[in-house]
Amino acid sequence: MDLVRFFAKRFLRLLLTVFIISTLIFFVIRIIPGDPALIIAGVDATAEDIQIIREKLGTDRSLPMQYLGWLYSILRFDFGNSMISGEPVTKLIFERFPLTLTLALMGIAIGILVAIPLGVMSAVKRWSLWDYFGLVFSQAGMAIPSFWLGMVLLLLFAVKIPIFPLFGSESFAHYILPALSLGFGRAAVILRLARASMVEELSKEYVITARAKGLTERMVKYKHALKNALLPVITITGIELGYMLGGAIIIEQVFSLPGLGRLFLFGIYQRDFTLIQGGVVFVAIVFSMINFLADILYSVVNPKIRVE
Repeated sequence: MDLVRFFAKRFLRLLLTVFIISTLIFFVIRIIPGDPALIIAGVDATAEDIQIIREKLGTDRSLPMQYLGWLYSILRFDFGNSMISGEPVTKLIFERFPLTLTLALMGIAIGILVAIPLGVMSAVKRWSLWDYFGLVFSQAGMAIPSFWLGMVLLLLFAVKIPIFPLFGSESFAHYILPALSLGFGRAAVILRLARASMVEELSKEYVITARAKGLTERMVKYKHALKNALLPVITITGIELGYMLGGAIIIEQVFSLPGLGRLFLFGIYQRDFTLIQGGVVFVAIVFSMINFLADILYSVVNPKIRVE
């Protein structure tokens, strides 16, 4: 029952978050820049052209009616039609989303596989060569922009030493360099948290008690301390995966990958109002869903959270 109640509360929080985000996006796009039709039409447009655009966007109606229509569209997961191609925005997004999701998952997988073992080793062997290497790695990962790393990797391993393909998305090899570019920075964040969390757990009383009972150091560190140290890592990993979906926009441009990033940039260049609006809401919903799943996973691993 605790798990069901916890799930229900988190799901309601998810719905509330999506509602607030959708509302903010609606009013920000319509109020802060002014009339979207004027921005889309340009300075040389006639009054008739502007009115046609308003009718297509639905901004010729009153603001409350627009808002109610917007909420109804969100419930049906209908973001309207692209002003450039005329195709449903939802269709365009789902055609590109698998590529972006694959890239983000590969990036976070690289980050986890590198960061957690190195972070744990840094904590277990503090101030050793392992620890100094981990600290240097985390500092470099935080400092180096992913797009710059992507260009360097392209130059080295696709141009100078042609191990990987230069551009495209036809094979698994096309995703390796972009995923490395994304995963390097995320690995730095996860590593720092894994190290700090492990150091904290190793200083707690239950670790001292376990040692006093005669348990081996391996069992104390890797069975008891590590299990608790990984709990905050679950949360930060979900957040980092969400950020990767946004960060993939730049990486997709660097590697010419036809994902969501290039789709949204096209929408910005072409002033495709409905595509931009739908894209922002979609990314926000996915980000909220990832955090929701991270909360559920956290509660499964640590049942105390459900009680609290």
